[in-house]
Amino acid sequence: ERTGKQRSPIHYMSETNYQTVFWDIGGVIVELTSIRTGYARFIDELATEHGLDPDDALERWKTALGDHFRGREGNTYRLAREGYAKATEALLDDPPSDWQSRFNTAIDEAIRPEDGAVETIRTLSASGIRLAIVSDVDTPEADRMLGEFGVRDHFEHVTTSEAIGYTKPDDRMFQDAIEGMDADPEQTLMIGDRYDHDIAGAAELGIQTVGYGKDAWGPKADYEIDEIRAVLDIVGIDS
Repeated sequence: ERTGKQRSPIHYMSETNYQTVFWDIGGVIVELTSIRTGYARFIDELATEHGLDPDDALERWKTALGDHFRGREGNTYRLAREGYAKATEALLDDPPSDWQSRFNTAIDEAIRPEDGAVETIRTLSASGIRLAIVSDVDTPEADRMLGEFGVRDHFEHVTTSEAIGYTKPDDRMFQDAIEGMDADPEQTLMIGDRYDHDIAGAAELGIQTVGYGKDAWGPKADYEIDEIRAVLDIVGIDS
């Protein structure tokens, strides 16, 4: 049985000497509602230009995008950018040639970090903790979002589902990060917001786990937190 579980707010210095922290992106670094806001802005712009009802267009676009991801087999990954293209073509037979750059701009202008995420990343990095990404995302999308928040250079290694071809909880995702960082799983934390994908998947390889938010809490979570800054307490950094 895994031990040491604490719920945020915590004032607890772990006895484990954590050296490495793996981060999910969506829902941990990037606020998911802000991504949805970007979707809506992009579709609203297209709908206005082409005489479509914005609400209906957004629902049709999201349905087509969902169908794209649901069509994958098991944990195999389907590129998000291919889904965005299919969804946009479901609205317009002949989308504008610059739709992708406009989509990226809408997302970049809308996205916000989870409260405390940027500060926690910078504090961990400045304290000598090594950081990596393990996220079900296209590689260019990961680089762009991390760059938008000015934290890309704090991550030594980025594992994406595009690069591996699979989504979490497939162990190849976590193994790539372990090997890329030459990390000891017992001295590594994985921060995630989904229990079955992030927490259970990482725990299978002996990685210590931090469930961020109730959707990530469960028996395989070593720590259960509801604020990102609590990670600093876990690794022994005064917050």
